[in-house]
Amino acid sequence: MSSSDRPDTLQASPYEQLVQAVVDYAIYMLDPQGHIVSWNAGAQRIKGWRAEEVIGKHFSLFFTDQDRIEGRPAMLLERALRTGVAQDEGWRVRKDGTRFWALAALDVIRSPDGEIIGLAKITRDITDRLEAAQQLDAMRAQLFQAQKLDALGQLTGGMAHDFNNLLTIIIGSAKLALGSQDSLRVHRLLEHIVDAGERGAQMTQQLLSFARHKVLKSGRVQLLALIESSRLLLAHALPKGVELQVQLGEGLQDVIVDGGQLQMVLVNLILNARDALEGEGVICLQACNCQLAGEVEDLHGAFVRLDVSDDGRGIAPSVLPRIFEPFFTTKAFGKGTGLGLSQVYGFIKQSNGAVTVASVQGEGTRMTLYLPVFEANTAASN
Repeated sequence: MSSSDRPDTLQASPYEQLVQAVVDYAIYMLDPQGHIVSWNAGAQRIKGWRAEEVIGKHFSLFFTDQDRIEGRPAMLLERALRTGVAQDEGWRVRKDGTRFWALAALDVIRSPDGEIIGLAKITRDITDRLEAAQQLDAMRAQLFQAQKLDALGQLTGGMAHDFNNLLTIIIGSAKLALGSQDSLRVHRLLEHIVDAGERGAQMTQQLLSFARHKVLKSGRVQLLALIESSRLLLAHALPKGVELQVQLGEGLQDVIVDGGQLQMVLVNLILNARDALEGEGVICLQACNCQLAGEVEDLHGAFVRLDVSDDGRGIAPSVLPRIFEPFFTTKAFGKGTGLGLSQVYGFIKQSNGAVTVASVQGEGTRMTLYLPVFEANTAASN
C-alpha cells in the first residue's frame, strides 16, 4: 500500500490525531480573517456540522443573529489579533438551529518569525453548568421568600397586639364622642381616632413594603432610610425587655446592594439576636464607613460596616464554624429553618461584600457585614 492509499488518520501527525480524538471540546483553526481551516471530531459532535460543510466559511456562522448584528464575532477576532487571546461566553447555534451556552477561547498562532498565521479556537458546551446556576438562583429566591415569610410571621405577631390597642382607642373614642355633647371633647376624641388610624396605616404600609415580592436587583441604597424603616418594623417584634440601640456614624455613605434583601438580612440578624437574649437584654445596630486593605477576605476599597451585636448567651466554639451552613440550626424543632444565616452569607457574597462573626459564650455575639460603597462610575459601568 502506497502512502497515498493510507487513511487520513495514518497520515496525520500524533498531534493531529490527539486533536481529532478530543470529543468534549470543539477544536479548530481559523485564518487571520476568521475563516475555518480545520475541524475536529469534538466540533462536529458539539456543533453538528461536518468538516466539509464548514471549512472555508466564516466562524460567525455559529453565532446568533443578534450577535452578528451587534458585531460580536468581529469584535472577538479583533481583540484576539490585538492582544493575542480572547475569551467569550454566550449562546451559540448548532446546525439544527438549537442553541447551547458556550465557553470559547481564541489564541493567536504565529510563525517562527512572529507573523500571525492563524488562530486556534476552542469551544466547550457548558449549557448544563448554566442551567445548574439558574436552578441555584431560583432555589435561592425561593429560600429567600420562605425566610421572609417566617420573619413576617414573627413581625405580625407583635403588630397584632399593637393593632388591637389602636382599635381599642378608635372604638372607645368613637363611642365616647357619640355620647358627648361637648364639642371640644368630641374634637379631642376625633383627634385620638385620627392619630390611631394614621399609626395603623403606617404599620400596614411597613408590612406591605416588607412582604411585597420584587425582582431582586442591586442599586443605590440609602442606609439611613433603610435602617430607620427596619427599626420601626422591628419595634413591634421585640419584647419589652429587649432594647434596640441604633448608632450611626457621621456621613454614612450609600451602598450598592439589593435594598429589599438587605432589609431582610437586618431583620433576620436582629430577630436572631432577640432569640439569643431569651426575653431580656440589649441589641445594638451600628453602622460606619471604613476602608479595607485586604484584611477582611482580601477586600479592598471603601465599604460600610454594619454590626448587629447582643449581650446574650453567645455561640459555642464547636458550633461557630457551621452557622452559615444551610439548614443548620441550634433552635428547637419548629423554631427555626436554619436558612436565615445561610441567606445572609449568600446575599453578602453576591453583593461583593463579606460577613464575619465573633462570639463569646455567656457574653454575646457580634455579626459584622461589609457592604461596598456606591460609586457613580462603578454603577455606570455595571
